[in-house]
Amino acid sequence: MISNSGHPVVLVGDRAMANGSGFAPHAHPVHQLAWATAGAVSVSTEDGAWVLPATRALWIPAGVPHAVDVTAPAVFRSVYLDRNPHRWTRPTVVAVTPLLDELAGYLTGSLEKGPRRRAEAVLLDLLHPVTAASLRIPLPRDERALAVARALLADPADGRDLDAWGRTVGASGRTLARAFTAETGLSFGRWRVNARLRAALFLLATQTPVSSVAARVGYGTPSAFIAAFKSALGVSPGAYFAP
Repeated sequence: MISNSGHPVVLVGDRAMANGSGFAPHAHPVHQLAWATAGAVSVSTEDGAWVLPATRALWIPAGVPHAVDVTAPAVFRSVYLDRNPHRWTRPTVVAVTPLLDELAGYLTGSLEKGPRRRAEAVLLDLLHPVTAASLRIPLPRDERALAVARALLADPADGRDLDAWGRTVGASGRTLARAFTAETGLSFGRWRVNARLRAALFLLATQTPVSSVAARVGYGTPSAFIAAFKSALGVSPGAYFAP
């Protein structure tokens, strides 16, 4: 880890994170570039939530509240900067090229002023945005709908419809549907797809084969999973994780 007052990059650090760990909502006085060098991390803001593997980082502008969580062991890398070369005012996904990743690691070392400034300048030049949809999974407030949501987060492959869930939690399927729509802004179907894809991204980040991921998150065939993935995120699973 380094701390450099007066430099564009003021801090670089890696943190090993255990399954189920994270950071509650907080904000920083400087900008943050965050991603996982191993595994994947989820970063959420009021704009949405992004699952970040080793190939995608999230630019978080100074002052923007955000939370971090993981569902499998990961290494969380943060680069804190006092410059915003693109003047981004909202969270922005950035491509993490091998060079960008190497430069961030290089900047954790003890460097002379000249080499450090050159490395920082190149790092800033490498901040290129990529199109990336967020996966919003807000929780409903209704206790019965909330019980359904938590059960699906624990087991996204559970294929029960709302009528079946209603018999479990003591509400009609129609009541649960209204609660999801009114309290999350998403239909139950859209909410469940987002929950499944979020779980899938964490699995894919650990090199789990697509065929296994599809089954574990509730899709009958890999092709059905890939179609849902592309529809929601705009690219195939392979392209999402490509450097």
